[in-house]
Amino acid sequence: MAQHLLILGGTSEASALAARLAQENVPAIFSYAGRVARPRAQPLPTRHGGFGGVKGLAAFLRDNAISHVVDATHPFAAQMSWNAYHACAELGVPLAALTRPAWQPQAGDMWQQVPDIPAAVAALSGPAERIMLALGRMHLAAFQGQPQHHYVLRLVDAPDAPPPLPHHTVTVARGPFAVADDIALFREHGIDRIVCKNAGGSGAEAKLHAARALGLPVVMIDRPGLPPRDELATPGAVMDWLADHPATERGV
Repeated sequence: MAQHLLILGGTSEASALAARLAQENVPAIFSYAGRVARPRAQPLPTRHGGFGGVKGLAAFLRDNAISHVVDATHPFAAQMSWNAYHACAELGVPLAALTRPAWQPQAGDMWQQVPDIPAAVAALSGPAERIMLALGRMHLAAFQGQPQHHYVLRLVDAPDAPPPLPHHTVTVARGPFAVADDIALFREHGIDRIVCKNAGGSGAEAKLHAARALGLPVVMIDRPGLPPRDELATPGAVMDWLADHPATERGV
């Protein structure tokens, strides 16, 4: 069978891969989770929304004669990554992950590394502070457990309803961000501490440089456990992986 890829996208790395595949005329479908109102246009056929779990994803792979899957989702999209792992294993479809290395603390950083969102909430016990929550909108409700703080929320889209936090400010912006701009943002809002996920990559790294420059502590949430698969770092590595894993009739 001919190659026909499914890219589970949403990251800048996924967009770079889409551009490379389009340039080389490799048939592929780009899938967005559908959580962003105005996602970037892609040079490939694009779908939006979930698949309906492992069973739904497996059906999509069969129905669309998908020969390979590249998981280029956010490192914290663990459920999607596990669904892809199980669906591809069921059908014998080769699976690889296009991943960005995790951030590592540098000299001058004041990180408190925690394993998950509940631990990040617990880390904020204490007197009221002004907290930069650089987490997106999915986990905001959890921080109701520390209502004494004023939370500054940086979101890609303006929220449809007021965030569920008694004291908050919303700033709408889409990365990549510049260090000077983040320094200015933190100063403008009098930020005392930052909470973020260890997403890796360069698009959102500016906040860490800004925190280091201003001497601000960071609550850094570790990545969740992800399934075993081929881990690739660049679109070029994906092209090499495709060459090493020719399309077969398995799973379709």
